[in-house]
Amino acid sequence: MTKYTDIGVETHGHVGLIEIRKPPLNFFDVSLINQIADALEEFDNNIEIRASVLAAQGKAFCAGANFGDPARQEQEERAKTDPASNLPINHLYVQAVRIFRNKKPIVAAVQGAAIGGGLGLAVSADFRVACPETRFAANFTKLGFHPGFGLTTTLPELIGKNNAELMFYTSRRVTGEEAYRWGLANVLVPQDQVRAAAMKLAQEIAECSPLGLVSTRATMRAGLADRVLAATNHELVEQNKLRSTEDFKEGVKATAERRVANFKGR
Repeated sequence: MTKYTDIGVETHGHVGLIEIRKPPLNFFDVSLINQIADALEEFDNNIEIRASVLAAQGKAFCAGANFGDPARQEQEERAKTDPASNLPINHLYVQAVRIFRNKKPIVAAVQGAAIGGGLGLAVSADFRVACPETRFAANFTKLGFHPGFGLTTTLPELIGKNNAELMFYTSRRVTGEEAYRWGLANVLVPQDQVRAAAMKLAQEIAECSPLGLVSTRATMRAGLADRVLAATNHELVEQNKLRSTEDFKEGVKATAERRVANFKGR
């Protein structure tokens, strides 16, 4: 099995477990998404694995990208001369699409916040187990940014166009209970039971025929990866337009300072 630096990978009978290990907030980068895609590919190639669980250490499932990271800010400054090619997020979306091309069911154990691209990662799974403390947020517009990680396609397909628009336009945090009512979460349990409930669901799935599972899932998710690819291509164009604006700089700064942003529309 491949050696990983940002995730732990285990097998439990017919269930694979991927644990994000970048606590407390589990910010993602290209390396993390690449490792998750690699692990899922390993599970696809392992005849013994029939379903997998995606979980995380720490208080958050995944808080998305760390816009306050000095290295990321430096890369973004360099990318302004060639925004279509230099930015790491370009490569991140390539890895994200790989996740959507995996063949076997995934259950996400969302014990805390799934924010921005972290929401996109949670939505890439077939099912989500949440708790009252879980918070789902597409907080892009509060940053002065455009949604990414394929969410403009995956979120409306999951919870309906209008609910997706509500999340996009307000950037509000949706609680575990509300997510359960919307169908964004499939199972709602106390926080200390989230991972166990996710494993239980994955084990229930793994009791079914592996050939039947792969065949049925291919039918149910037909074309999804290609739709996500098209979505991320468009999302990246819009994100590159907004990246150099004053509003984006103010949104990131205000978020870091935990205050309401003073947007100017420029």
